[in-house]
Amino acid sequence: MHSQLSRCSLLDLLLRHPPNRRYRPLTLKQLQQTHSQILTNGLQTDHSVIRSFLALCVHSGRVDYCASFLRENGPPCSDLWNSTIKATAEAGWEQEALSCYVKMLQQGACPQKSTFLLVLRLCVASLAVGFGEGVHCRILKMGFGFDAYLLTGLLDFYAKNGELRSAETVFEEMPQRDVVAWNSMLAAYSRHGRVEDARKMFDQMPERNTVSWNTIIYCYWRCEDDVEARRLFEQATLKDVATWNSMISGYCKSGDLGSAWELFERMDTKNSISWNTMISGCVQSREFRKALSVFNRMQAENVRATEVTMISLLSACAHLGALDVGRWIHAYIEKERLKVDVVLGTALIDMYMKCGSIGAAMQIFHSIRRRNIFCWNAVISGLAMNGLGEEAIDVFLRMEKENMRPDHVTFVGLLSGCSHLGLVEEGLHFFYQMPKKYGIEPRIEHYGCVVDLLGRAGLLDRAQEFVETMPMTPNGVTLGSLLRACRGSRNNLLKEKIIKQMMDLDPSDGANYVLLSNLYASANRWADVEVIREMMRERGVQKTPGCSSIELNNMVHEFVVGDSSHPQFERISKFLDEVSKKLRLLGHESDTGPVLHDIDEEEKESSVRYHSEKVAIAFGIMNTSPGSVVRVVKNLRMCSDCHAATKLIAKLFGRKIIVRDRSRFHHFSEDGSCSCKDYW
Repeated sequence: MHSQLSRCSLLDLLLRHPPNRRYRPLTLKQLQQTHSQILTNGLQTDHSVIRSFLALCVHSGRVDYCASFLRENGPPCSDLWNSTIKATAEAGWEQEALSCYVKMLQQGACPQKSTFLLVLRLCVASLAVGFGEGVHCRILKMGFGFDAYLLTGLLDFYAKNGELRSAETVFEEMPQRDVVAWNSMLAAYSRHGRVEDARKMFDQMPERNTVSWNTIIYCYWRCEDDVEARRLFEQATLKDVATWNSMISGYCKSGDLGSAWELFERMDTKNSISWNTMISGCVQSREFRKALSVFNRMQAENVRATEVTMISLLSACAHLGALDVGRWIHAYIEKERLKVDVVLGTALIDMYMKCGSIGAAMQIFHSIRRRNIFCWNAVISGLAMNGLGEEAIDVFLRMEKENMRPDHVTFVGLLSGCSHLGLVEEGLHFFYQMPKKYGIEPRIEHYGCVVDLLGRAGLLDRAQEFVETMPMTPNGVTLGSLLRACRGSRNNLLKEKIIKQMMDLDPSDGANYVLLSNLYASANRWADVEVIREMMRERGVQKTPGCSSIELNNMVHEFVVGDSSHPQFERISKFLDEVSKKLRLLGHESDTGPVLHDIDEEEKESSVRYHSEKVAIAFGIMNTSPGSVVRVVKNLRMCSDCHAATKLIAKLFGRKIIVRDRSRFHHFSEDGSCSCKDYW
């Protein structure tokens, strides 16, 4: 840097780095050199230069240098202090802005009204109740106790920090109340679930605007009174797009997608929030294909998607296993230059992991600079789901080295990874280390993982003992794991006991009735089978049908067992018949064990041949080019016959086949092996 700079040159240097542009931050030494030039040129009293220099310090992360500069730069200048606090807050340095406010008072500078309001907002964000009360005292000392804007700011501060009585006191003592003040108090009651007080205040309001109507409608949604919320919505004299969005969001959160859709279609003007709310509502209601369809309409109407849109869409793709659509969304994010922060990055990781594309998921993971616990958990759970338990452990150990504290979800993923790979000792080690080393008390889901871990390893006695000594009552998932551990056992009494416990826990789950029916059928207890079937009819219980989906040309095709409505079903059926013949030549004999009904063997073999995953795999092979990967997602656990047959199909056609069932991935390779190593 030159020893002498003219005033214009120095201004040019400072104004090249305005606060609203990206630039490389200056080092402390460079800031000191610039400071020196200001003094050398006698510009320490030029507020335009000083203001630019202070903004440069803030955006270089040296708020401390701002404070020391202002303290040493002659008499206190309130204007510069106030602008520095504002710049610091806008840069995201909230605690530093509050510290700067304290130093400003210490030097005797006076805060502006806008500074008080800003500091109160920072106190809300920081939950700094005591600090905010000090600001309140300062406002009164400076004679601003009757200022409507500041009093409204104080009301909002107290309400958002849970100090409702203080908020009421401020409201009652206000000499004049405008609609903003009334709305702030109305929102305070709504936020605290005080519905009657909120309604009384709404009815007393001398003036209402759209915010007033939106707040009272939201209040009723908070207490799940959708009838009153709808009534108020229909009689509202003032509505804006936010009013409609609030109603649609309320219906979506309550699971009433039909009513949400009806209002959405009635809207004259929709903004991006309207579309995002509808897409998110579809995902929450597990209408994943509809979510993608809504996005297609959104694009057709030239509404720009946001990061929020992408997160919902990626979730839909993850559930559907729609990798091609997920890749397209990823490309869209890059094309539109949307900000891939830790939230959107985690959504991308989750999508790729749940679509079996591990390499792409890890690439996203490594590209995220600041990772939070959700990001780490997505990787650990994703690796576990894909049968990469050892890799999941490696990521966990790396997470520890980077001083990221694990949570309950971390250990569910970790224990699940150990279970899928048969890492019994490693899994038990992590389980018993949870409370000792990490201060995390195991929950029911962790105990369920251990039961699954022991059961998959064939350690039935240990699994049963573990369940009996659990500090809480086992849930259906835990009992289901114990039941799977009984697969190789002939102890039908134990199996019957477990299934009946599962039925008591969830009488509406049809799968439990089917399990008990199949158990009786295996023992030729056909009278008991009929009793169970009659029980299901009386209680209106139905078995969840097997359903498998496959993506082709950005369209998801679903196949449900027993449903022959797909346009290509006849071709698929003939194809499966031919495949079945070829498999028999390779030595495959259908495992009809899962089909325990009072029917002959030929019918049983035909039944397992048309399991939904086999139909989806056949469709994929028929409609894709040789050598391409076939990806299938199934809602239930893959049966033993389908697993054995798929290994041979992969070898027969030289295809890699990836099946994601209810609990994990199966990566079938061209040599006829599976990533689970027949351990699932």
